Formats: sequence, structure tokens, C-alpha cells
Amino acid sequence: MGSSDSLALKGLLGALALCASQLSAKQDCAIDRVLVKGDFGEARFTIELADEPAERSQGLMDRETMPRSAGMLFVYEAPQPANFWMRNTLIPLDMIFADRGGRVRHIHQNAIPHDETPIHGGTDIYAVLEINGGLSKKYGFQVGDALQHPAFFEGPPVIPCKE
Repeated sequence: MGSSDSLALKGLLGALALCASQLSAKQDCAIDRVLVKGDFGEARFTIELADEPAERSQGLMDRETMPRSAGMLFVYEAPQPANFWMRNTLIPLDMIFADRGGRVRHIHQNAIPHDETPIHGGTDIYAVLEINGGLSKKYGFQVGDALQHPAFFEGPPVIPCKE
């Protein structure tokens, strides 16, 4: 292989790496995924979006299982006080409450199935990520971490979606 072939190959590999990086960046911000980022590193969840009142009311009730890397993202029309409960919820859940920019403001770990005790997440909450109980502790999530999702685009987002 000559030096011009070597340069052409390096150029092609560089272009492929750039395309892969751009594709990855676009995939980072999708309607069915949430990235949680903090001092612990990053965790990704495939989510269902609950951004309509009926979807938020139903939530994860009556589900017997949920894959480990799955969850549900509840998004409100505007920041508001957020209170949850576990009526008709069969699996323990962690609830990550976030403001309009995606900054984590409160974490409730291992909500008890069927418990109707209100779980208060804060007064200026825009979104709540529900994941399997115990995962937020296992990953090391903390107040101040950030969520990345297109729902936070007007936040302004702590972690903007990449174009």
C-alpha cells in the first residue's frame, strides 16, 4: 500500500468515525430514551413517555415486571408540585424528580407496591423518571444529576440534545 492509499484509508476511517459519532449523538436524544448523567457516570433507559393526563394517571400500574434498563418518563405541561403513590403498582420503583432543565431535585428509592402514602417529589417538578426499585442506589444517582431527553428542550436543558 502506497502513502497516498494510506492517507486515503485514514481519511475514510476518520469520516466513518465522524459519522458514527454523529449518529451516536442523535441516538442519545430520542423520545424513547433517557440518559442520566452524574458523578457516577452515565446510565441509559429505554422509556415509555407519559405526557398526557390519562397516560400519567395509568403510569406503571398493573405491570408485573419491567426490564432492568426500562422505565417511564412522566412529563407535565409546566413545572408543578409532584405527588405520586403506588396504588395498583405491583413492582417496587425508584422515582427521580427533575426540574424543567432536567436537573434531579429529589430521588425516592424503593417505593412500596400498593402503598397509597403520597410520595412528595418537590414543588417545581417538570418530569419524573420511574425505574426499577433499587437501581438509583445501585448506580449512585444523586440530587443534582441530570436527565437528557427531548422533553427538556425549553428548560434550558442541563444536557442539551445534540443536533
